[in-house]
Amino acid sequence: MVSRARLKSILTGLALYTVAALMVSYFGINAYTGKYGLNARQELDQEIIALTSELARLKRERAEGEQRVSLLRSDRVDPDMLDERARFQLDYANPRDLIRTIKPN
Repeated sequence: MVSRARLKSILTGLALYTVAALMVSYFGINAYTGKYGLNARQELDQEIIALTSELARLKRERAEGEQRVSLLRSDRVDPDMLDERARFQLDYANPRDLIRTIKPN
């Protein structure tokens, strides 16, 4: 038969191991799913890739816009670009242009 002191020491050891295992599992789970865990890192990497591609698209768009603006500068005006912008802003159409009207619903 096991004495009380021996039983108490066994249960104390068992409780300490259980608490230690719970703490290790808690920190392990947080290391995987927490705010700065492995899953969050993967999501951040995916977001970085998406934002990098969007940045590249916006840079291309900006370069195209800057190129169009450079064609309208006063020191060297592209006649076709000037004609296009004037027609758009004045709502003017050349008689030789093909115009298609769309009726609003």
